[in-house]
Amino acid sequence: MRDIVTDRLIIRRFSEADAAELFEYISNPRANCFMADKVSTLKQAKVMAQKRANDASCVAVCLKETGALIGELMLHQDDEHQADTYSVGWNFNGKFEGKGYASESARALFEHLFTQRNARRLYAYVEDDNFKSQKLCEKLGMRKEACFMEFVSFVNNPDGTPKYENTFQYAILKKEWLRQHT
Repeated sequence: MRDIVTDRLIIRRFSEADAAELFEYISNPRANCFMADKVSTLKQAKVMAQKRANDASCVAVCLKETGALIGELMLHQDDEHQADTYSVGWNFNGKFEGKGYASESARALFEHLFTQRNARRLYAYVEDDNFKSQKLCEKLGMRKEACFMEFVSFVNNPDGTPKYENTFQYAILKKEWLRQHT
C-alpha cells in the first residue's frame, strides 16, 4: 500500500525503526483483544515492529509534522469468496487520545479501501466495554449489526478460567459510505 496522507497524519507501512514508539502502546494494551501482542521489553517490540513491517494488513499511523508513530490500523481482506470485504480495526497510544487522530486515520483508510481497493463492505469487532471504539465506529457511519454473547476470550479470570467477552459487530457498505461522503 502506498502512503496515505491526511491533513495531520501519514499512514504508512511499519519499519523496524518504529519499535520504541510501538513499545509505548503494546507494552500495556488498553483493550483485551491486543493482549496477544503485549511485550515487556524493547527487544520484543523490535521483533513485533519487524513482523508488522512484513505484514500488509497492519499499517502505522504517524504524525505528519514529526513522523512520530501514534498507533496503527488493521485491514484484513476476507478470503477469495468475499474478497471485497475487509475486517478493520485500530490501536492507538493513549497519549494521543482525544485529538481526532483515530477518526481521521480510519476515515482515510475507509476511503482508500472503498475507492482504491473496491471494497464493498467493511466490518469491525468491538468489545461491549470498549466505548471509545464503539463511538468511533458510529462516528465513521458504521451501524451496529450484532452482539455476539461470550464470543471470544483474550484474558483469564482470577481463577484461571477464560473470561469470555461480549462483542459487537459494526459494518458499513460502500454505497452507505458514498451516500455519506458525496
